Amino acid sequence: LAHSAPAQSPQRPLFRDFVGLCGHTVQFKPELYQPVCRVVRDYHPVRWDLDKDTSVMPEWPFAKNRVSWEKVYRSWHDEGLSISVCLIFDDMKGEDWKDIERDARAYAKGFAENFGPGGKYPFVDCVEIGNEPGHIDDATYLRIFKAMAAGIREGNPRLKIATCNTEAGGSDRYWKGADIFTPQMPLIDVLRIHRYAIKDGWPTWRRSYPEDSTVPYLSRIQDMIDWRDAHAIGREMWVSEFGWDCSTQKPDPKGDMAKFITCTDEEQAMWLVRSYFLFAEMGIDKAFVYFFNDEDKPAFHACSGLTRNFQPKPGYHAIAWMLRHLADYRFSRAILKSEKDGYLFEFAPEKPGAPSILAAWHATREEVLLNLEGATVGRSERMPLTAEAKVESPLKSGDTAVAAGTLPILIWVN
Repeated sequence: LAHSAPAQSPQRPLFRDFVGLCGHTVQFKPELYQPVCRVVRDYHPVRWDLDKDTSVMPEWPFAKNRVSWEKVYRSWHDEGLSISVCLIFDDMKGEDWKDIERDARAYAKGFAENFGPGGKYPFVDCVEIGNEPGHIDDATYLRIFKAMAAGIREGNPRLKIATCNTEAGGSDRYWKGADIFTPQMPLIDVLRIHRYAIKDGWPTWRRSYPEDSTVPYLSRIQDMIDWRDAHAIGREMWVSEFGWDCSTQKPDPKGDMAKFITCTDEEQAMWLVRSYFLFAEMGIDKAFVYFFNDEDKPAFHACSGLTRNFQPKPGYHAIAWMLRHLADYRFSRAILKSEKDGYLFEFAPEKPGAPSILAAWHATREEVLLNLEGATVGRSERMPLTAEAKVESPLKSGDTAVAAGTLPILIWVN
């Protein structure tokens, strides 16, 4: 391919280390979701472990409610999944801790010793300290963060430490402002952000496509990347939640969600896959779809699953297709990146001599001609929406351009 920008640095992650999914404890079915992720986040309730007396540690590997974390995380690990545990204490007040510094440190140290790399149950690779702890004031959150991070470092220095949901700006209901972490950088390996392409808030909660420059989606993520580059060089940057609601049901006309708007199953599928491509180009290290499963409830964040009642949606099949083909590939360069004109990204193989793969799509138009700039086409596939779909090959050998649309096309080139 000629006349395109040079490859960016540093090197992007392989898709097998990049594509993640948000799960939840005993409800997650690792054998079902293994085709659509290689990394799983667990929303791990600290209350399950500590109950009402935070000064009494759990009898690891059991929570005080007798859930066996060994059983849960071993089953995920056995499916080849890397695990990031998000310790959820967002619902705990400062006074719920008998002694924050002592109890949080002891708890995190015990978890790290048992479940981190080289531990008795070595299934967890990263611990996220809090999810969206906006109800906890910054000072109290930092007391918990510093205590837990110190305990993790003491218990297992090999276990990565991640922040809660963080944005480049002040703290708010669902995130902490990045600046509060500046003094804590020696304790931090990973910065995290949650972002959704929300066009309008309540009462519709209408979402848009990922490339839409009028919504604070990619722009807020880029703000956080810029903050990292200025204040925390060397730390990983994760999009630890992103997704789209899609339900087949109508909302209750008399309820709080009466005017709630979902996207279609097809829109969820293509917008998720395109988000992965966009995040890879931006330099995100891992990205996690929210959520693994839903019960088809037409409400905000209640129908974002890749499965509906554990039956795969089109989004499941689309991500499985993407990961199957790109697991051993990493983003190389953007040949074309334009909301108006279209997108053509190149992905380079881990294995020398393997063909490169191009991803082609347009944000909103169903057909736009993208020039392949002299590449020799080997084969091509359009993103499928079902498991049984016949793989469509939009190109043939010798084609010099592709008619791209909103459904991404992968093109193997020499």
